Amino acid sequence: MNKKHLLAIIACFSIITASTQTLFTYGKYTVDAKEFLRAYKKNNANPVVNKAKSVSDYLDLYINSKLKIREGYERKYDTLAHIKTEVESLREQIADNYMNDPEIMNRMQKEAFERSQKDIRVAHIFISLKNASGGTDTTTTNIKKTEILKWLQKGDDFLQVARQASDDPAAKTTLGEIGYITVFTLPYEFENAVYNTPVGKYSPVITSKAGYHIFKNMGERKAAGKIKAQQILLAFPPVADDVAKKRLAILADSLYKRIIAGDNFNQLATAFSSDYVTAANGGTMPDISVGQYDPVFEKTLWALPIDGAVSKPFITSYGWHIVKRTSIKPIVTDINDKNYQQELLTKIQADARSKSSQNFIYNTVMEKGRYKKYSYSEEGMRSMTDSILDLKPMSAAGRTITHSTPMFSIGDSTYTTSTWLMYAITHRFKKDGSGIKPYEQVREEFLQFALYNHYRNHLEDFNNEFRYQMMEFKDGNIFFEIMQQEIWNKGQNDNAALLALYEKNKKNYTWNQSADAVLFFCSDEITVNKVYDEIKKKPADWRKIIEMYSEKVVADSARYEWDQLPNPTKMIPKAGIITSPLVNTNDNTASFAYIIQSYPQPMQRTFNEAKGLVISDYQVILEKEWTERLKKKYPVVIDKKVLNEVSK
Repeated sequence: MNKKHLLAIIACFSIITASTQTLFTYGKYTVDAKEFLRAYKKNNANPVVNKAKSVSDYLDLYINSKLKIREGYERKYDTLAHIKTEVESLREQIADNYMNDPEIMNRMQKEAFERSQKDIRVAHIFISLKNASGGTDTTTTNIKKTEILKWLQKGDDFLQVARQASDDPAAKTTLGEIGYITVFTLPYEFENAVYNTPVGKYSPVITSKAGYHIFKNMGERKAAGKIKAQQILLAFPPVADDVAKKRLAILADSLYKRIIAGDNFNQLATAFSSDYVTAANGGTMPDISVGQYDPVFEKTLWALPIDGAVSKPFITSYGWHIVKRTSIKPIVTDINDKNYQQELLTKIQADARSKSSQNFIYNTVMEKGRYKKYSYSEEGMRSMTDSILDLKPMSAAGRTITHSTPMFSIGDSTYTTSTWLMYAITHRFKKDGSGIKPYEQVREEFLQFALYNHYRNHLEDFNNEFRYQMMEFKDGNIFFEIMQQEIWNKGQNDNAALLALYEKNKKNYTWNQSADAVLFFCSDEITVNKVYDEIKKKPADWRKIIEMYSEKVVADSARYEWDQLPNPTKMIPKAGIITSPLVNTNDNTASFAYIIQSYPQPMQRTFNEAKGLVISDYQVILEKEWTERLKKKYPVVIDKKVLNEVSK
């Protein structure tokens, strides 16, 4: 090992050691280097030239804030009703974001991104567990599955096998073709089967509650993204004969000719479309990904060559359609795009795939030793449950169980027979309305429910990031409250002290070159150009002009120093001129100024004109004096050795 490597290892060891040591104490309270470094890195993300100075400066701010927050706790501000409400409200808002295993969620997020980059053309064979009379016939179903697999293994054409043998009624005409799919199009287990199957191959048999499924990867392409479209749907009535369908076909053809001749698509959609949700919005549909709609509908829509193109009328099982392509939104290809990653995460959390990450919760609570099972008769518990829920006779073992019999405990919470029965009454039925779940399933779900709730209610014990976020928010509220009481309110309301400070430091409160002006803040560059042109023509009418733009324009009239005015061309402000628009490149907002009166010479500010500045100065004085008092109450001692290690 060379000297350079040895020094690097020593440096790393020093940092690790420093992070576990006390950096400073204040009164009887301590702060370790790890806690400080976490706050420092969060608030100093950009590289610094002088690390030691940066750390030292931030440490001063950090210590001062710690003193004030500690004083807030001493005064029991954490028990104030509005602070408790705000903290609990935040907890409810963010807790669900931490109810998954981060490693699993990260893996799923990466998987979803990779799958979103391509579309797969899919065909499907379905083998139903139900027979012709609606009953379950697993024997016949398994025989059929074996036969279909033999055909496919022999090399028979997948589409022809689907047409001949699939229990999906549409397969007779579609040959089992689903069309293109992408991530989140199919249930997660089906999506896995499709994306794990090479082009030209078919998947292993996938089992669902309805039966067996086999998918074939018919081909892949780069993801098409999303398409925005409008449609006119002339839906078939519930019992539509050929005559009714022909009338709708004639109407569809008539509407198409009107559109081609120049009629307004939006108005025709509102007047004629049977899709009442989109008709109210001129036929505009939500953004469409592949695999969301009927294959014929999607194939026709995606075949439209340009924005604004309108399809000829076409028929699906729903009725006659005319669609118009509005725009294409390409798929996001940048894995670092935060908005897209958040969109994927939201879909994952709403999708069945996220349930697998909940096993992490159950295992974590169990591994922490917080679960304890009590001794009782399982047979008796079942008998007692059946007697209550289904009015069945109770066995002798069932009579040993009472409503207060403890079943298990998690932490400080004990779950009794009474708790179990309340849960079972509510959750024993299947969500699809098909009947009652097996007893064992409901029991397992009850335990998972209890484990999940314990984890959620004690998130601070299981997730450091959540604990840090909640602690920072609570401390922030306490800091705000005590600053409000000690500094901000006093600084604003003590007029005698403010006036005395103004008189004492009058020379500090002067106007530099200034102007009375109206500043116009516009939501975007297009708006600012329109408003600028109109006000330039009639400056005196500026109030009437901005009223026409509603919330897109805000005006503020006051006295400003010249360097506060939006003035990109640096023109000398004179009465009557209008400065050129200044566009903010970060968010495309823009502003400009209309000069009412200009003051080219420095002038003394009156007390009222200087009051905002005086308040700010007075608050600085109050805070400095108060901080000195706090340091006497909570003496601060910094470990210089640890600080030096942290600064490196």
